Amino acid sequence: MSDTTWLQRVALAFAAFRESDHPVVSLARDVLWVVAVVGGIALLLYLFAGTWPAVVTIESESMVPNMNVGDLVLVVDEDRFGSLVTWAEGQQTGHTSFGNYGDVIIYRPNGVDSVHPIIHRAMTYVDTPAVVESGLGAYYADPHGGYITKGDNNPYIDQGNLRLPGVGVVEPVRKEWIVGKALVAVPLIGYLPLHLAEFAVVVIILILIHDFVIARRKGKDE
Repeated sequence: MSDTTWLQRVALAFAAFRESDHPVVSLARDVLWVVAVVGGIALLLYLFAGTWPAVVTIESESMVPNMNVGDLVLVVDEDRFGSLVTWAEGQQTGHTSFGNYGDVIIYRPNGVDSVHPIIHRAMTYVDTPAVVESGLGAYYADPHGGYITKGDNNPYIDQGNLRLPGVGVVEPVRKEWIVGKALVAVPLIGYLPLHLAEFAVVVIILILIHDFVIARRKGKDE
């Protein structure tokens, strides 16, 4: 029978991994540390927001001037910190967010997961059956009821006007299609997720340079 248990062997292996000066092991430690930090932040964001993704990036000018390209938006569950309020309801109650009445929601168009969610203002809620004015004198027959949405910088509502590849004409937003509502936006920070691959390359290069410099200093000291 071995004198050491499997737990002791794991502890010894972990200690060796933590204290090793081998460049590959050192790089692996740094990468694992970055992953742990990012994972911890993601977990905290999920616990706070109650939804996922907890942050999204503004990628178009449809919400200008209240949201701009590159803004990083914190998304929370639609009923967290108060119930979801539409533009029509906000006019009556005075509830505003991002420079206008009502809440801004993040939703999957027609419930499709293969396209990026849309970040637009919830204008009103319609029940079936309903006919919604969609702009240009046209009227849109509502197939199932839901939220009518609109970008603050767009002249017309999404429903009946916005057509997306792989989705078709955007329909009124069912509640189950809502990812969440926007709570706060941080300017420019959203450019980071838009260029995540480039950022990852830069981080890895910086880690390698750091480890190289540390190794040379140790060599001179010895």
